[in-house]
Amino acid sequence: MSLCLLTFILVTFGLLSSFVSSFDPSPYQDFCIATSDSKAAVFVNGKFCKDPKLATADDFFLAGLNVSGNPLPGLRSFVKLADINSLPGLNTLGISLVRADFAPYGLIPPHTHPRGTEIIVVLEGTLYVGFLAPDTMNPFKTQSFTKILSKGDVFVFPQGLIHFQYNVGHTNATVLGALNSQNAGLIVVASELFGSNPPLLDDVLSKAFQLDKKMVKQLQGLFS
Repeated sequence: MSLCLLTFILVTFGLLSSFVSSFDPSPYQDFCIATSDSKAAVFVNGKFCKDPKLATADDFFLAGLNVSGNPLPGLRSFVKLADINSLPGLNTLGISLVRADFAPYGLIPPHTHPRGTEIIVVLEGTLYVGFLAPDTMNPFKTQSFTKILSKGDVFVFPQGLIHFQYNVGHTNATVLGALNSQNAGLIVVASELFGSNPPLLDDVLSKAFQLDKKMVKQLQGLFS
């Protein structure tokens, strides 16, 4: 084996080892069922863990993902989560599910999940989906990655990037998504900016979006 080839192998192995070690460490327990009872629990990953001796199958079970969830007001869409808040057995396991339903022209508006990558599969309908990513050549511009999806199609939204889903069909649509986080977080761009508490200064929003202050006040009233 030549010296150059040996050097290449060693460097590559070193980089791979460094990359692998950058992931979250494996948990030291098989499960850590979230509980609100702090007297008989230890605090792990943002939640108290139930005594393993008291665990039951119900801690790992959630019914009802076969029907649509809560409506997003004014958007003709509905969302139901299977995350740490509804399925305690997910605690420390690093995964969650979401079901989204859309009436015709329903929308899940631009939003981000700061702690999770999302992968979706279309169960019914036709959706226009996409995300925005920084332009590597110009930090003041973004690239858009969009696609029309049909039944059976899969799409991935990278962690932390703004993304959306819009029903462009004339019939209802349903999507099932998975995230590599028990609690991926949610930041809805418009409502977070115009509905924050306390509200942001008019000047900030007016200059950022090139809007007059009257329109800013109207949007703040709408999203608050």
